[in-house]
Amino acid sequence: MLRFLVLLCIFSTVLPLWNLEKSVAAEDLITCSGIVPMRHRNDKISITDFGGVGDGKTSNTKAFREAIYRIQHLRRRGGTLLYVPPGVYLTETFNLTSHMTLYLARGAVIKASQDTQNWPLIAPLPSYGRGRELPGGRYMSFIHGYGLRDVVITGENGTIDGQGDVWWNMWRRRTLQFTRPNLIEFMNSREIIISNVIIRNSPFWNIHPVYCSNVVIRYVTILAPADSPNTDGIDPDSSSNVCIEDSYIATGDDLVAVKSGWDEYGIAYGRPSSGITIRRITGSSPFSGIAIGSETSGGVENVLAEHISLFNTGVGIHVKTNIGRGGLIRNITISDVYIEKARKGIKIAGDVGGHPDESYDPNALPVVKDVTITNVWGVKVLQAGLIKGLKNSPFTGICLSDINLHGDTQENRSPPPWSCSDVSGGAYQVSPWPCSELSPSVPGNSCSSHF
Repeated sequence: MLRFLVLLCIFSTVLPLWNLEKSVAAEDLITCSGIVPMRHRNDKISITDFGGVGDGKTSNTKAFREAIYRIQHLRRRGGTLLYVPPGVYLTETFNLTSHMTLYLARGAVIKASQDTQNWPLIAPLPSYGRGRELPGGRYMSFIHGYGLRDVVITGENGTIDGQGDVWWNMWRRRTLQFTRPNLIEFMNSREIIISNVIIRNSPFWNIHPVYCSNVVIRYVTILAPADSPNTDGIDPDSSSNVCIEDSYIATGDDLVAVKSGWDEYGIAYGRPSSGITIRRITGSSPFSGIAIGSETSGGVENVLAEHISLFNTGVGIHVKTNIGRGGLIRNITISDVYIEKARKGIKIAGDVGGHPDESYDPNALPVVKDVTITNVWGVKVLQAGLIKGLKNSPFTGICLSDINLHGDTQENRSPPPWSCSDVSGGAYQVSPWPCSELSPSVPGNSCSSHF
């Protein structure tokens, strides 16, 4: 029966990528997507109107830039839809504009140029102080938006292909001069929707809303090889009111990672991530399934992740930070998670991630409190869990309930016991039983309100 429910969960997660919304009544699914209503655009143009050629060889950089320039300057009432018909459209980077929809037809592919020499550079994010990989600036994302409002990327499951292998090989050979580009990044923007598209082979992080509010990412498929470096799926960063739902992600790094700036730069910028909902996500990753951090210096609060199915994963649920980060991580709720084949089921740790430079403050200690994890079932899990707080900033209010993490049932092998230090909280119906630092939950204790 459990296996049937798991398969049903996977089925109901992946089907939306093929227009599940047409066959399932909207009221049957709990959703946060209403925070940004889908816009209907009366004004429509096609990339072919501007000389676009979908032969996979012709450069379409001029066509995309001219089409978006037209949208920006004519300012049609209600905005404009830019239609990309079937075909493969090779292009360099381009900037979106407000009040537009980028619509990819079925069979349409927007493919990134691999000419890294002409890739534009932009300033580092102020909350990071430098490029995430290297000092200095960073390469602009393939599809970029700054200071925008009311932007939609959608269609009929067309594809955005970053052709990231050239960048991955530069990283492996240590020939990068600056930090690799994300595939899609919105900065200081609001009312953003990304839906019904396939995203492949990002050079670095796939979707990165940073300093944004009211963002919906739904019905997307994100794919990259398991050995592709740092190809995080979706990374909301110092952003608020973000809805991530009904998607399949299989990449080389964390599937979803909530961030908010890096050490002293993130502390100074001081913008948290808050109001993040992650729901009905299926995927696999050699690193983390659902992650908080490790860049959390602006704080992360009020995160809900539920109905998650993870396969062949390094760590199923990972809350990660470090000394020098500062920041407050609180009110994190993760529930209804299925994990199959993972090195570690749950990890909450204060010793993860590097620093931008030697100027970080080792006395800037993160505060982690009120983390609730409930209704988790795992099989083929090598280690159930690890919770490692900081001696001078113990993690508090860590509450676990209804968690069953099993080893390899065919070999009748149970996972090793939990490992914990500098943590307090409670546990209820957890197997294997967690560390003694977490008290058995009884009515009236600090965790009972979470259960």
